[in-house]
Amino acid sequence: MGPKVPGQRGGRRNETPAAARINANRPTDPYRLGLVAPRIHYFQLVARLGSIRRAALVLRVAPSSISRVIKQLEEELGTPLFERKRQRRVLTSAGELLLYHSRISTAELIRASSKINDLHGLFRGTVSVAIIESAARGLLPRILAKFWAQHPGINVDIKVIGSSQACDAVAEGDCDLAVAFDVQVPRNVRRIASSSLSLGVLAKPGSPFAAKKQLKLFNLSGERVILSDNSLMLGISVEEAFNRSLIELTCRSRTNSIGLMIEMANMDLGVVLQTRVGIEREIADGDLVFVPLRDPKISPRRLMLLARPEKEMSDAALAFGALLAEAIEGLVD
Repeated sequence: MGPKVPGQRGGRRNETPAAARINANRPTDPYRLGLVAPRIHYFQLVARLGSIRRAALVLRVAPSSISRVIKQLEEELGTPLFERKRQRRVLTSAGELLLYHSRISTAELIRASSKINDLHGLFRGTVSVAIIESAARGLLPRILAKFWAQHPGINVDIKVIGSSQACDAVAEGDCDLAVAFDVQVPRNVRRIASSSLSLGVLAKPGSPFAAKKQLKLFNLSGERVILSDNSLMLGISVEEAFNRSLIELTCRSRTNSIGLMIEMANMDLGVVLQTRVGIEREIADGDLVFVPLRDPKISPRRLMLLARPEKEMSDAALAFGALLAEAIEGLVD
């Protein structure tokens, strides 16, 4: 099958009308894009049709223009590209060689143009994301809104699980992307974005803690603390920090639910330790105040975006990952 020429109609199978309109605005024809030199275009068309006159009709130019271009090309190469046989233009050995390599080059340009077009017009596909509850609650909804505004036909499957499980989901190929805290990244997983976030106390406005700009661990001594359980990376890191500080910890409750911890903080049922991620709405509405812990015995938490190897990622997953990466890198304490 010969190369596509101007004037031919084409399109993707099973396209929606909207998709077809978008594709029409983003041509993948390398000839119209100017990626193929006109003289190569003329040469390929004459070779395919076997006639300068027929090529001129397709291109809507004078036959003398095509004849002149072919003659200039032959003069510069120093060899004939066509010979006449029974009213047809037939390729010489040199012409066959040029046609073979020019078709390979044109095919690569078509493929590249198509991939670039796909980046701007993703119409179908599925992205799978494994994400911790706090990020699912805070980051994810606005990223989904932005992504679907651009690519309404893409499905996004979401698993809300712990950090270790989210990392494993990407490593084992079950998910394209993962958002997790403080995990050791396996070799077959890429870390494509990260942000360092302080741990802090969620305090009710008007409470003694809410009036402070920052806290140290000893300020929590004797307080009734609500902790994440050991299924969450946060629970492990907090208990280790208290053990290193030799401060007596009074634990009122342990849970693996970030949502429940926020509700308990809203009801002032105890001191809740969290990062700001997932509590953005309550902080913005003035229901809770985030007071950071600034203590050498407790390290900031690192929120990471993990992904499968790039060659295994679909265009849809790459596009969604780019939005997630931008949001995570933009987090500021």
